[in-house]
Amino acid sequence: MTAQRQERNGWRPGSAFIALLSGAAVAGIALAAHAATTERLVADRTTGLAIGGFDPVAYFTDAQPLVGQPGFEAAEAGAIWRFRNEGNRAFFLAHPEIYSPQFGGYDPVDVARGVAFAGNPRFWLISGERLYLFGREASRDAFAASPQSFVQEAAKHWPDLVETLAQ
Repeated sequence: MTAQRQERNGWRPGSAFIALLSGAAVAGIALAAHAATTERLVADRTTGLAIGGFDPVAYFTDAQPLVGQPGFEAAEAGAIWRFRNEGNRAFFLAHPEIYSPQFGGYDPVDVARGVAFAGNPRFWLISGERLYLFGREASRDAFAASPQSFVQEAAKHWPDLVETLAQ
């Protein structure tokens, strides 16, 4: 806009508001990325819910992601886990190492590259009787083609990567 048009139109609060919103959106994305990659277990910082409140046992028993109920919760590994029923809660508490997502819920394809990228509870796969969450469908598909190679590579990187994540 030329100086003459600016003088004629005056200061536009709408333009300033849009610029402010754009800046806030960029900052929000940066904070969300930071929040998703600074914990050893993927959990919501405001609610403390692990894996978005989805029932980790339901992946095994119902073969689908199902949201847990507030009435069936348990604290484990510094997060709150939700379950569909008391039976799922009991299974999880008896064997959290089996039902918890591997690599703390981080995408194993990214962990294999040495990067902590939070998995999405809707992109999942059970391989070798273990639950894996993925950040993207493409990662899940790549993992499904060669799960053992990704697990081996991720297992090499995980100890060093977990040290960079906050406790």
